[in-house]
Amino acid sequence: MEQVLANLLPLLNALWWPFVRAMALLSAAPVLGEAMVPVTIRVLASVTLAVLMLPVTGKVQVIEDPFTLAMVVATAGEAILGFALGLAFHFAMSVIGVLGYIVSSQMGFSMAVMNDPLNGTSSDVVSGLLTMLSIIIFFAIDGHLVITNVIGASFKAWPPGSGLGAMLLQTIAWNVAWIFSAALLLAIPVVFSTVVVQIGFGFLNRVAPALNLFSLGFSVITLFGLLMLGQLVRFIPDHYSRMTGQVLEMIRQQMQATGHG
Repeated sequence: MEQVLANLLPLLNALWWPFVRAMALLSAAPVLGEAMVPVTIRVLASVTLAVLMLPVTGKVQVIEDPFTLAMVVATAGEAILGFALGLAFHFAMSVIGVLGYIVSSQMGFSMAVMNDPLNGTSSDVVSGLLTMLSIIIFFAIDGHLVITNVIGASFKAWPPGSGLGAMLLQTIAWNVAWIFSAALLLAIPVVFSTVVVQIGFGFLNRVAPALNLFSLGFSVITLFGLLMLGQLVRFIPDHYSRMTGQVLEMIRQQMQATGHG
């Protein structure tokens, strides 16, 4: 019995580190980390990835005794590193969400709020539409396979017990502003067109004050915004793929900076 336990402990030790990192990454990753995906699915996916990573982590023995404070600290480090990698991929999805909020506020759809099963909150209809579109694009470009590849490459760049990757955390924190800038650049056509329509109705109101242009202007702005949204949706897949490529390039540079990329 003692021999069985002696052989089982190294195997559990080798499975634990990729499981923790994969679980944290999938919890923060787009689509797979949403509230609509049950925790059981993420746990099973993490266990599967941990088994697949055994050729990489099979000989890693970070902590000899698992019932120590060092084990807790090392586990927290793996969780933070995995969460940071998943959060980087979530940036591209967040750009689409912010874009939906900006567009809906310009079109007057911010009042049309519905239940959002993805995040467990309420969101406007435009954000829900663009989020569903981004989910389809995510699987169309094999985003789940890309995330799996990143998990495997991360163990070569940051082996278990090597640290939190401070440079990676700093780079991800600095790239938060990229979400708002990218969303604003995508929303500029809709924002500019609705502003032009509102300015036009302002001049028309000066010419004919007796007309009730408030109710008429709201309908025209909504129709014009829907027209511009239809033109904008065609370019979202290319932008999402480009933003995902930018995230991968950022992670690759951080891996090379560690000397293991």
